[in-house]
Amino acid sequence: MSTPISYFEQMYGDDPDPWSFETRWYEARKHALTVDALPERRYRSAFEPGCSTGMLTSRLAARCDRLLAVDAIGSAVDTTARRLADRPHVTVRAARVPHEWPSETFNLIVLSELGYYFDDADLATLLDRVAGSLEPGGDLVAVHWRWPVAEHARSGDDVHAALAAVPGLRRVARHEEADFLLEVFTLGAGSVAERSGLL
Repeated sequence: MSTPISYFEQMYGDDPDPWSFETRWYEARKHALTVDALPERRYRSAFEPGCSTGMLTSRLAARCDRLLAVDAIGSAVDTTARRLADRPHVTVRAARVPHEWPSETFNLIVLSELGYYFDDADLATLLDRVAGSLEPGGDLVAVHWRWPVAEHARSGDDVHAALAAVPGLRRVARHEEADFLLEVFTLGAGSVAERSGLL
């Protein structure tokens, strides 16, 4: 089954930064690599589900004209909203993905440490929502912890295997380390050079 919302409520109840995004070098480095992996210099419209405390959101905001960040936990939404308060192009709100999903489309979606919380049915829904809201030529960035965790429904590698099987998604970059896997997929478009008119 998918990780219950009560798990996250308890995590944030015990610590406002339960995964130490604000203090761990591992997290800072991974967030920097995630943003550096973006194929385009700038994105018109981006979506980050599961934004947590907004540390990655803050980095993404510098590369986007419009960014929507959501999380299921109210305290995390509040933290992210405070962190991004000086950036009016960023919208932060509460939503429980994959079932509460925005109706608009995006040319960038970032799945950071999210997919392994979902069982088969919810992961299938997540992938369907991603494919339906990613614009042709848009980019999907996925990064996940690889080691088994009791509270995870699956491994990060399983999530990426499922992403690779989504019709229309083409992997354009892969960064693999012992602890995490970072991949970039594009929906039905050519290389960055082709999209930029350089070829």
